[in-house]
Amino acid sequence: MVSEILSPDFACTESGTPFWRNTIPHKRGSECKDRSDERFNLWEGDAIYRDAMSMNSYDDITIDNLLDVTHTIVSFDGVTYPWEYLARIHEFILSWRPDDDSFLDLGGARWVHRTARIDGSAKIDGPCIIGANTEVRQCGFIRGDAIVGECCVVGNSTELKNVILFDGVQVPHYNYVGDSILGYKSHMGAGAVTSNVKSDKTEVCIHCGESRIPTGYKKMGAILGDYVEVGCNCVLNPGTIVGRNTNIYPLSSVRGIVPANSIYKTAEKIIFKRNR
Repeated sequence: MVSEILSPDFACTESGTPFWRNTIPHKRGSECKDRSDERFNLWEGDAIYRDAMSMNSYDDITIDNLLDVTHTIVSFDGVTYPWEYLARIHEFILSWRPDDDSFLDLGGARWVHRTARIDGSAKIDGPCIIGANTEVRQCGFIRGDAIVGECCVVGNSTELKNVILFDGVQVPHYNYVGDSILGYKSHMGAGAVTSNVKSDKTEVCIHCGESRIPTGYKKMGAILGDYVEVGCNCVLNPGTIVGRNTNIYPLSSVRGIVPANSIYKTAEKIIFKRNR
């Protein structure tokens, strides 16, 4: 395992080529889609290579340390860990009512904000709640039990099932998100998916260091903290938890807990960011 601090002035690729890397803002043409605020600068010159598993603790994966609950209509009352709420999504939507007439009642416990934009080819099954200024694009499929926040993008051929998407989440191209929670302004690249069932169909457990936390679910996808960026064509295996402000390299197969404020290259090589 490599453990070193590189020069703060520049970083090198593995081939030795120097490069600069700073914050990458996401400019998508509207106030809803400004993702550059409160971000960590990604200077690999300040990076430290470490074994990610040594950073895991039960405190790291609590709601308070992963999610800003001011950016969702869900209060998470009575739970410590975010996955505990997955079993409550259905009943929450059935009992939820808007405070005013800003939501359209489409029947079947389907509530869609009047400012949301739903493509005619999209399929919306209830129960679900779709927030203000959210866009559901061509052939988007909401299978039910979905709470989609404000200013979200549910993109082309993306499927949602039993999920909570906090405000500003983007799942814009060919994504499957099932039995999962995606934190504020998190983003999944094209083709990235959550795998929510183990191949042997047994209970999903959270791997926390040397411990395993039983979830009580045979179906559980991933929990993404606020501002997580998942690269294209990644697979987040059942029970994956990714800490706030973390980036996942494209084509990664991820399992277990990925620490906050890091860049995931492989399970053995995690670069920790430094706030500037």
